Amino acid sequence: MVSRRQFLRGDLAGKTSPLRPPGALAETEFVTACRRCGDCLQACPERILIPGPGGYPALDFALGACSFCGACQRACPTGALRADGSGAPAHRVAQIGADCLARHGVVCRSCGDACLLGAIGFPPLAGAVSLPVVAAAACTGCGACVGVCPQRAVTVRAL
Repeated sequence: MVSRRQFLRGDLAGKTSPLRPPGALAETEFVTACRRCGDCLQACPERILIPGPGGYPALDFALGACSFCGACQRACPTGALRADGSGAPAHRVAQIGADCLARHGVVCRSCGDACLLGAIGFPPLAGAVSLPVVAAAACTGCGACVGVCPQRAVTVRAL
């Protein structure tokens, strides 16, 4: 379902919704339940939650990675963030964009080096710079790869 904000902005497919904290309800339910108190922002030990559009909490992976500690969920007084798994499916995956240095022939492995799970690999290419490949099944969507990219070519999107 598309929120009123998305409708008014012409985002009928809901593709520009900000990434919400882990355990967030589906977008329309989330914006209804969240009272924008900021408790989750203050509770986040990684300091990667920011006030997003409308003052609702959003993840900013340029600031760091999510450790999935659950502090934001425990701090939420309204149930907009849930630790019990009843929130919207939260599987997210890293995506490497066209601005990636390796895609332009420059050796860079920053995103792969930052990925502790090895979800971003660089299969060898004969006579060329290896390109990053994201193993979606291994990627947790923690965002560790986002802030280290010198070109800001890495994003995290919901599946």
